[in-house]
Amino acid sequence: MKRAGSGAYLRRSGPFLELQFEGAVTQTRMLRWAPDVLWVGYTRSMLAALWLHPAPRWIGIVGLGGGAQVKFLHRHLPLARLDVVENDAGVLGLRDAFRIPRDDARLQVVQGDGAAWLRDHPGAFDVLLLDAYDAGGIPAHMGSHGFHALCRDALTPGGVMASNLYDTDLRAHEARLRQVFGGQCLRLPEPGMSNEVAFAWRGTPTPPPASQWLRTWGLSARWQLRGGVQRLARAWARR
Repeated sequence: MKRAGSGAYLRRSGPFLELQFEGAVTQTRMLRWAPDVLWVGYTRSMLAALWLHPAPRWIGIVGLGGGAQVKFLHRHLPLARLDVVENDAGVLGLRDAFRIPRDDARLQVVQGDGAAWLRDHPGAFDVLLLDAYDAGGIPAHMGSHGFHALCRDALTPGGVMASNLYDTDLRAHEARLRQVFGGQCLRLPEPGMSNEVAFAWRGTPTPPPASQWLRTWGLSARWQLRGGVQRLARAWARR
């Protein structure tokens, strides 16, 4: 077990490395010989947002954690720019342990406040991923009307947001999203987990047939994305 100088710490569990918070809340699980595979279900479901906005040019991420989604996107979307903000220096201190790529022309990871960072990126992101929480769940200000308005304003006109909902009042969270996004949101329960994923969007996405879209990915990515995209497609048809 390696402490990171904050509430986050690194735990070795068989072939896995895990990023945990006080109280044994697991945020990320990485298979050591396949570091860019998404092993935690909700991380795969969040990336179903890519189905609603194929071929994004710029992706924003609030909350680095163990970098599972960053590594997947960096590998499988070589034309996309990735910008990430993380407020916990201890989490950033575990970046090398989780084999998160170094900053380059496509990837930038900064330490900072998520709200201030979003305010500095108006109209920037085709896809925005929110996965920022600690042992107490989602910080209160990150579930607020004002924070969600910043998220909306950081999206391009056709942009899509996916948010990991953990240890929060799901109905209240969804109600605020609906207010901010004009009703354009839906929640997707995560099988076998207490998490749910909320999707919200600007404009009117016109996603392709899910099976067609999945065939545009390589076998490894397709296997990881299939379940979440199929569940989102069914929920999308019912909305």
